[in-house]
Amino acid sequence: MRGLAPQPLEPALAVRDLTVAYGGEPVLRAVTWQVPAGALAAVIGPNGAGKSTLLKAVLGLVPAVSGEVRVFGSPFAAVRRRVAYLPQRASVDWDFPLTALQVAAQGRYRSVGWFRPLPARERQRALAALAEVGLADLAHRHIGALSGGQQQRVLLARALALEADLLLMDEPFAGVDAASEAAILAVLKRLAGLGRTVIAVHHDLSTAPGTFSEVLLLNGRVIAAGPMATTFTAEAIAKTYGAPVPLGLVAA
Repeated sequence: MRGLAPQPLEPALAVRDLTVAYGGEPVLRAVTWQVPAGALAAVIGPNGAGKSTLLKAVLGLVPAVSGEVRVFGSPFAAVRRRVAYLPQRASVDWDFPLTALQVAAQGRYRSVGWFRPLPARERQRALAALAEVGLADLAHRHIGALSGGQQQRVLLARALALEADLLLMDEPFAGVDAASEAAILAVLKRLAGLGRTVIAVHHDLSTAPGTFSEVLLLNGRVIAAGPMATTFTAEAIAKTYGAPVPLGLVAA
């Protein structure tokens, strides 16, 4: 008797014909994209292309005019515990009186419930997440006293504390120092090695090929999507940005 053939994994994210509008003006038009589980995927496009809107639509933070979103084969609401979201650093109130550890520990409240004392073991998990991003020694530092790169790493630590299978990240490398960029990149590659999925809005064309395995080139609609090695071409990027790509940004 022959064994059963292995079943293909559900994609981490499947978006089909997604249209989103603000004030009646379409921002995303019939976007269809699929991200395999375990991928490091970049969403790349010019300002106003709808990149952040796409992440928010996946999370249900902005309503869709039409289309469908599936996360691990299910509606987002059914699997929200498997998803973590890192917003743009500029959207966070860094003057709020919290320490780095307190922010990271927010990732554990999903397990114990809000407004309950956080057990010592959960605080240790939050501290371990800070250690993973290289900030254990700054655990009790006020978040407003951290550098931009350190603040971004604190947000990543909070996501790590959630132990999510899918991370949605809005410009995780924007405005960070070299040490923070290296620390964040190392964590993302480790997560992908564990079979977790990362989808990140990304602006740096020169670093994208060496960082991500999948790419969506977006400008209100899908210009190109697929594996980085075959999709991230000078022709596709020029079409995305409406201008020729500077030499050296994309491999021939």
